[in-house]
Amino acid sequence: MISAHIFLGMIGAPQIILIVVVLLLLFGGKKIPELMRGLGSGIKEFKDASKNDDEKKTDDKA
Repeated sequence: MISAHIFLGMIGAPQIILIVVVLLLLFGGKKIPELMRGLGSGIKEFKDASKNDDEKKTDDKA
């Protein structure tokens, strides 16, 4: 099994360029900003939910 450190160490500029090119080919230039906006809002909701969950756990202990 490959550890995350080794995997992340293998990603360089050529790999990132390849990923961007593949994304452009799959989704097109107009669709990518929508996908990134959706991804960003999903991450924000996840952080807010986990923060609220942490606050509830702290309140329950008190």
